[in-house]
Amino acid sequence: MMRTASRYFPLLVLCLALGAPALRAQDEDSYRIGPKDLLRIQVFEASDLDRTARVSAEGLVTFPPLGDVEATGRTTTELAAELRRRLEEKYLQRATVKIEIQEFLSKPISVIGAVKQPKDLGVAGSWTLLEAITAAGGLAENHGAVIYVLRRAENGLSAQVEIPVRELLVRADPRYNIPIFANDLINVSTTVELTVYCLGEVARPGALTFKSTERLTLLSAVASAGGLTDRASPKILIKRAADSDGGTVEMNVDYKRIVSGQDEDPPLKDGDIIVVKESFF
Repeated sequence: MMRTASRYFPLLVLCLALGAPALRAQDEDSYRIGPKDLLRIQVFEASDLDRTARVSAEGLVTFPPLGDVEATGRTTTELAAELRRRLEEKYLQRATVKIEIQEFLSKPISVIGAVKQPKDLGVAGSWTLLEAITAAGGLAENHGAVIYVLRRAENGLSAQVEIPVRELLVRADPRYNIPIFANDLINVSTTVELTVYCLGEVARPGALTFKSTERLTLLSAVASAGGLTDRASPKILIKRAADSDGGTVEMNVDYKRIVSGQDEDPPLKDGDIIVVKESFF
């Protein structure tokens, strides 16, 4: 079930501000190189050895004059140390080696769900959530209200955070445009149709359909049904299917008190039945 922004916003802010495990970055210092990753190798004492090299399917990187060197499973720091050791053994008195990953193709960013072009992104360094969604063509028309970001760790564990689309795109709150890293999975939720039934003393009784991205309340449902008739009672009954035993739960509300702001406008769920009775006074 989707949580509202007010419920998970504190968790998100805490993750961003304190580096909580739920969204800890997997940077190049901890990332393990894999096949097809693109590496930028620099030797500061011998710039003629600088090169960009793709890791082979077998996990090797070709680096003249050393030939093929095992890269898969190592961090950039570990691979740089191995190249330095070999260079200093045979070719250079001193070697300072720096390696950067230019494309994470072994563990790409995956963007799925309600985007125009779902795809895997081989990226350099870290992107933001908006950049990743844009690279996947942007949100599709049937997108839902929440974007799920799943961060998969090397140890097999994972953590997920929910980003409200409204906060990210409509309000453009930068706190929700979180960093995205290699091996992250972005899943844009799909909107679903919710149906409620408004019966009795309304202008257009019958079934009403709403998108899950819309705020569905008693007042919005009554308005969609054309409003109350002149004969309508302010006392309204809401019937809702029970979660477990198959029965129904009934809620009595006062329309006038809701309109005046004295009572809360009750949120509705899929399948709710609104019964507006006739007033006899």
